[in-house]
This record gives sequence, structure tokens and C-alpha cells, in this order.
Amino acid sequence: MMQPDPFALASPTADAQRGLAPEGWARRLRWRSRRGLLENDLLLEHFFQQWQGQITLADHDGLARLLDLSDNDLLDLLVGREEPQGDLDCPEVKSVLEKIRARDASGR
Repeated sequence: MMQPDPFALASPTADAQRGLAPEGWARRLRWRSRRGLLENDLLLEHFFQQWQGQITLADHDGLARLLDLSDNDLLDLLVGREEPQGDLDCPEVKSVLEKIRARDASGR
């Protein structure tokens, strides 16, 4: 049986009972989140530490969409200099950004 592409957007049927992204998908997404800008790395690593084991399918989809961006465009969204537009203006992306920005605002 063929395994789903972990870099594709999550399937709505995967682990739907709990609403969580499979752990393997979360690990691959964490690896994919390693970026060229230290600021992005720090913000994204904190997100994974804080939400480890709790990353939902929606979080996975939102973060996968964000990781398709260039480093500078991603940083602008993560720190709130820009708001999501076009295909990124969706609940999944906004939810991930809220979680990351809440950490940034609290300074923890």
C-alpha cells in the first residue's frame, strides 16, 4: 500500500477520530521547517516544542502552506508585518499564525 505524501496537505480522513496529524507527518513537517533565517527557525522550533503531540490536521495544512513561502515572506507573516492573502487567507493558516504570534507576543 502506498504511503501518503507527508509534504502534501493532510488528508481529511487521516487520524480523523482524534483530529491530529500523524506523528510521522509532524516530524517531517518539523524537518521541512528548518529555514535559512534564524528568526524563522526560532519561531517555528518554539511552535513545535509547544504543540508537540497536539498538531492537528488543520495545523499541518496551514503550516505546510506557509512553508512554501520564501524565508522573508514567511517571516513577515510570522511576526505580523503582513497578513495572509490569496490562497493563504484561510482558517488553517490563520490558526497557525495565531499560535506562533501568541508566543511571540508573550515573549516566552
